[in-house]
Amino acid sequence: MGKVLGLGGIFVKMAELEDWRAWYARVLGVKFEDFGSALFAHPKTGFTQLAPFAADTDYFAPSTAPFMINLIVEDIDAVLVRAAAAGAAPLGRQDESYGRFAWLIDPAGIKVELWEPLGPTPV
Repeated sequence: MGKVLGLGGIFVKMAELEDWRAWYARVLGVKFEDFGSALFAHPKTGFTQLAPFAADTDYFAPSTAPFMINLIVEDIDAVLVRAAAAGAAPLGRQDESYGRFAWLIDPAGIKVELWEPLGPTPV
């Protein structure tokens, strides 16, 4: 049975990526990986990340919100069947070596990325 296991990440648009990362590192001691995100191990599977994106990214489209939510899921196919039954069609799907992805728009117009981790996670 498909279900959400936890928060996979919060992705935020901003103009000054390096200043933002520096603030989190300096003020809160957050360590950012070379690829730009901070990763926090999830107790069951995957990880949670805090990731800045350039202000002009189109990755959050068609949402106009300045952030996107990523949720770790178990059995993405079952989650999408449930979403379809509730009238929410995915915007797209993508499979990678580290996981399967799909995207929805919530009632507030926020893009939600669903992530089913595959295999060992990088943290």
